Formats: sequence, C-alpha cells, structure tokens
Amino acid sequence: MIVNPREAGFTYLTVLFAIAFMGLGLALTGEVWHTALTRDREMQLLYAGNQYRRAIERYYVSGPRQFPGTLEDLLKDPRKPGTERYLRKLYFDPLTGKSEWGLVKSPQGGIMGVYSLSEDPPKKVAGFAFANREFEGATKYSDWKFVYNPAAQQVPITQQVPPGTGTQQIPVPQQLPPGTNPGTQQIPIPQQLPAQGTM
Repeated sequence: MIVNPREAGFTYLTVLFAIAFMGLGLALTGEVWHTALTRDREMQLLYAGNQYRRAIERYYVSGPRQFPGTLEDLLKDPRKPGTERYLRKLYFDPLTGKSEWGLVKSPQGGIMGVYSLSEDPPKKVAGFAFANREFEGATKYSDWKFVYNPAAQQVPITQQVPPGTGTQQIPVPQQLPPGTNPGTQQIPIPQQLPAQGTM
C-alpha cells in the first residue's frame, strides 16, 4: 500500500498536537492538584496551631499563671499530682511533616505559642477567623504564629450602638441628694399659678 507523503505528514502533526495537548492537560491537572493539596495542609496547620493555642491557654488559666515549659507538659500537667491533659496528642507540622515546631517563648519563661518552620509562601492571605486575623498578608508560613497572650484577651466590653452613630458617650450618673431614690427620676412640679379673675 502506497502512503501519500502529505497524509503521513498530516498524521505526524496530528500526533504531535495531541501529545502537546495531553501534556498541557496533565500540567494543569498537576497544578490544580498541588494547589488543592497545599490548601488542605493549610487547613490542617490552622487546626493544629489553634489546638496548641487553646491548650496553652487552658494550661495557663488552670493553675498558677505560668506557661508550659515544654509541649509535652500539655499532655500531662507536671504541676498537678493527677493526670490532667490539655491536648490528646502532639501534632505534626503538616507542611514539613515533622514533629518539630517553632516556639514562641514568653518573657517570663515558658512557651506561649507555636509556628510552622516552613518558609513557603501561603496560598491563603485573607479571610481568616478573628483569632488568626494577624495572619493576613503574611509572606511565609512561619509568620503564622499561634500565640496565647493573656494581656490581649482582656478586651474592654463596649455598648453596642446603631451603625453610623460613632462612639456613644455614656453619661456618668451624678450624685443624688440624701434620701433620694436612685431608681426614680425627679420631675419638678410646676407651682400653682394664682387664680385670675374673669374679665
């Protein structure tokens, strides 16, 4: 059977284009898969980091106001005779796959937070929960520091006001004269006017 050179060349080009499109499709699939995997690891990091933060908080408030000396102290509080746990287990860093974490030390001693040792740029840069609001705009995962700061927890409670009214000024009650009931408002009684004769 005689093959036309033009048909052979066309078939060859068709095969080349098909291979190129398949390669492009695989590359896009791989990129999507890698992005999904990274976002899943980010969610795992946020979960593990928040678990450590809550455990450190519970350790701090459940006894003398001090931070744990090691992460293992969260599994069994050495300050108490019994076994009191604040974590069920020590978590691995999902980004590095290791049990080693960066530790944020308190000026008074002890561990007040943890962070990943990964220097990779995060996919998530906004839309964090309130507890993690400081992570917005971070350029690397090691900037995501899960810290329990007792001073930052003492947020003053403000009275909610309607939107657009600005800050509401709450008047300071004045001291009332002795014998005055503070629960009642004193309304001045108008004096009786003298009767006027008819014209």
